[in-house]
Amino acid sequence: MPDPTAWREHRLARPLDLADTLGPMRRGAGDPCLRLAAKEVWRATNTPEGPATLHLVVDTGAAVVRAEAWGDGAEWACDHVPALVGDADDPDDFSTRLAALTVPGADLLRDLHRRHPGLRIPWSGAVTEAAVPVTLEQKVIGQDAWASYRALVRRHGIPAPGSADLHLPPTVAVLKSLPSWHYHRAGVEGRRADTIRRLGEVAHRLDEPDVDAPEVARRLRSITGVGDWTVAEVARIALGDADAVSTGDFHLPHQVAFAFTGQRRSDDETMLTLLEPFRPHRGRVIRLVMLGTPLPPRRGPRRGRSSISRI
Repeated sequence: MPDPTAWREHRLARPLDLADTLGPMRRGAGDPCLRLAAKEVWRATNTPEGPATLHLVVDTGAAVVRAEAWGDGAEWACDHVPALVGDADDPDDFSTRLAALTVPGADLLRDLHRRHPGLRIPWSGAVTEAAVPVTLEQKVIGQDAWASYRALVRRHGIPAPGSADLHLPPTVAVLKSLPSWHYHRAGVEGRRADTIRRLGEVAHRLDEPDVDAPEVARRLRSITGVGDWTVAEVARIALGDADAVSTGDFHLPHQVAFAFTGQRRSDDETMLTLLEPFRPHRGRVIRLVMLGTPLPPRRGPRRGRSSISRI
């Protein structure tokens, strides 16, 4: 591997667990753009200044995260490491609010918060790059969406700079120009393919610098095929939104209700009621629940694999 193009060392004010923090950015264990461990991550991304491969290592003893990067976007990637690992996130506010609560789930969350002190809410700033795989996850199970993403990246991305095995996500210019049969070959039907093309058409507005998170979310929501679930999933990794709640999720309402009350089946309305006392940290609460609690026991057959002919 060649010498890095840029490198930095960022001091940490709080503990950092990279797997807890950046886990939502990984699209399955075989993600060709991201390799992740508790104290180390490799990430391939298209920055505003060009492609980059970023390597982060957390040194807990020295309380620093060391960054090195390759490619035209290396300097940008290194400069934005603090935001990426949630340095601007404020878990102390959550701790203070949580200490005073006696509502269902509060005791559980105090325990989970203690067990995951290194969890942060990340900010990648790469809105379109996050929105593409999230769009692929609409209405299908995760394994199918991740397989589609891997296929698109392997066929239409390029090898990441300085890396032997990582690939860059396909650029929006590539994705919006792909004919339907390329998407079909990757297991993506016309509706999701059209949404990805529309994302590509307005990517310059979604990834515009210095636009606040609520405005980016509004612009995302205005795109046909993008709903509240997609906006929330993007906001929790690309916009640093600690309050993002993914309504319309197949499993999440059941998992939240089961963790808080023992109720096996639930819906969005009940989930939102249970989460309301934890605003503006509802997204953080969901991440803690996903990290530390099981799904309720199944009473029926497992959801089947998807066929694009039925979507």
